Amino acid sequence: MNWKHVELNYSGAIATVRLNRPDKHNSLNSQMLRDLIGCAEHLKQNPDIRAVIVTGNGPSFCSGMDLKEIMTGGPLKKLMAFLPLWKPTMNRYQKVSLVWRSLSVPVITAIHGNCFGAGLQIALGADIRIAAPSSQLSIMESNWGLVPDMGGTVLLRELLPKDVAMELTFSGRTLCAQEANHLGVVTHLSDDPLGSAVELCHEFSKQSPDAIAAGKKLLIGAWSGSESSALSLERLWQRRVIGKTNQSIAVARRLKKSEQGYINRTW
Repeated sequence: MNWKHVELNYSGAIATVRLNRPDKHNSLNSQMLRDLIGCAEHLKQNPDIRAVIVTGNGPSFCSGMDLKEIMTGGPLKKLMAFLPLWKPTMNRYQKVSLVWRSLSVPVITAIHGNCFGAGLQIALGADIRIAAPSSQLSIMESNWGLVPDMGGTVLLRELLPKDVAMELTFSGRTLCAQEANHLGVVTHLSDDPLGSAVELCHEFSKQSPDAIAAGKKLLIGAWSGSESSALSLERLWQRRVIGKTNQSIAVARRLKKSEQGYINRTW
């Protein structure tokens, strides 16, 4: 596939998506937005991948929305940029963050440099975030007189208490990676976030792909629902994996390791 501002590479069953406007710190313009959505939709159709890593070329993961491109455009360009806000369902600005949750494989963001505004919301759309200790993160929209509108509210409520999310949204202040990790915005810190993401992908690939896919859908669906809906989803997704080929393979592999003395056989 040919995307102008996104690169897609494969290493075995791991797909790496790279935001590619390095001279602009990967600020998100309309073309990159379309490219990212198109790339994610393309990956959804690939049954051979086991994990996806999203990262950025150059000095930053993503420095936010390229508002300069929008604001310096003519009236028609501005109208086309703002028109999706009147759409009654998910618009493309929200989809660029939320589309990663629709993939049936783990999605990990490897963050370095700046991860601001739109960039942070894209990172939040991944299942796991690994950041370099020197990276900086911010819910920056208030500095531009705006609110997070790219799925940030759906994603933040799963990670932060409401008062913390409010403070960060109202202030627009920049978090160092250590504070972001302490708050739970970032999952792990690593001097080599991309390398650590690859290691984690290899670890996940040892498990049943059906269990991984079902576990992802289960946790996303159950996390903010009621107790009864969460329990219902547990039953649903267990029915869909139990007794299937990949579950049988997982059991056989586990028993083989147990017989070889690698695992304590007390269940």
